[in-house]
Amino acid sequence: MAQKTYDLVVIGGGPAGTSGALAASAFGKKVALVEVEKHVGGAGLNTGTVPSKALRESALVISGWRARKLLGVDVTLKTEATIADFTRHEVDCRTTIRDQLAARLQQRQVDRVQGHATFVDPHTVSVIDIAGNKTLLTGEAILIATGSSPVRPPEFPFEHPRVHDSNEILDIVELPKTLAVVGAGVIGSEYACTFAALGVEVDLIDGRDTLLPFLDDDISKVIYQAMEAAGVRFHWKERVLSCVTPAAGGVELSLSSGKQLFVTDVLVAGGRYSNTDKLNLEVTGVVVGTRGLIPVNESFQSCVPHIYAAGDVIGAPALAATGMEQARIAVCHAFSLYKKTLSPVLPTGIYTIPEAAMVGQTEDAVRESGVPYIVGVASYCQNHRGQLIGDENGFLKLIFRKDDWQVLGVHAVGEQATELVHIGMMAMLCGANGDIFNRACFNYPTLGDLYKHATYDAMMRSRMEAKQSS
Repeated sequence: MAQKTYDLVVIGGGPAGTSGALAASAFGKKVALVEVEKHVGGAGLNTGTVPSKALRESALVISGWRARKLLGVDVTLKTEATIADFTRHEVDCRTTIRDQLAARLQQRQVDRVQGHATFVDPHTVSVIDIAGNKTLLTGEAILIATGSSPVRPPEFPFEHPRVHDSNEILDIVELPKTLAVVGAGVIGSEYACTFAALGVEVDLIDGRDTLLPFLDDDISKVIYQAMEAAGVRFHWKERVLSCVTPAAGGVELSLSSGKQLFVTDVLVAGGRYSNTDKLNLEVTGVVVGTRGLIPVNESFQSCVPHIYAAGDVIGAPALAATGMEQARIAVCHAFSLYKKTLSPVLPTGIYTIPEAAMVGQTEDAVRESGVPYIVGVASYCQNHRGQLIGDENGFLKLIFRKDDWQVLGVHAVGEQATELVHIGMMAMLCGANGDIFNRACFNYPTLGDLYKHATYDAMMRSRMEAKQSS
């Protein structure tokens, strides 16, 4: 049995784990990265973020959605596309990025160890590979970044080839004719949009009555309207009581209202749980919370000082970008490399069709806080780049504090919204007010210019309010 000693042992090769390993190795630390799968990248690269977004891009192209305003463009592939056409780009992207990541780890001299990891004691991890060989890894510090897995409610027979969780949906062998998506969270909504864009009849089922309620209400409404226009049928305040898979035919769903749905495939997107149950954390003293979440402090340190955790395994916001930053901060803290804290301003991107993004507070949150504010809006249809793109419904919404024009919230929906939001994020990080957008000169024609016109709109509204109150 081999035994090796490291400065840092990372458990989990997803976005958080690989980022932590690369950060530590960049500072000359000896690092081991344990991953149970053959390839690194975790859910973010292999079953979640990258594949789902690549599938979305394929859907936009194959469906002709991006050519909706361009007369004479041939989009006949929409009716001729096979499942191979649909998934080819996703597979290519996944393979390329995975190979690039593996090469970076090798270049940084990170030791990769494949196998199941369990703690033997607070500083030692036992890794058993597929052949049954055991390796003991001892680390001065340990970073847990084992990610999360889809929740599999017992009423769904996931062994059936037409009942999928959000990992398995990527392995479909034929495009569904009809698809029921259970759960209208981010994952469910994104997949509902992707399949609807390909002409699949989609039913979206959720126990709530609002789509993506964490978004600004104006943004959520636009996405809802776009999904309805794409043919998505919403079933609010519903839960699935039973899922029956007859020997022949599709899938039968019984809903709490008494409604019956008959579809060819079902995607269950009802949340995720942390992958901590097989780590034997009991021997370390690390205590886990609900759904296996590991509580951490602002340095992503668990209750055991040398054991850190980052990414989905610690819970919200459970985004690849934040998980990567969390891991870097944990490594810096573990080895006193330099002072680093997580940014107080974190963006959120939703890859529905249309896509949406936000940073800062929603209008409802600002209103509830009692802070006087002013809103400015600029529409894609009045922006020359927006007109070239053909996006008639997109817009940028800025929320300013009324007394000093401090930027409190940035919200965007439409083409490239997840890129557009970063301009506002940088302004907020610098503590800038609306004057920064007035002074900025944006390339023409660009969506960036929306910031200037949204600020103008807020100024006009402020003047109108002042006139009305005088």
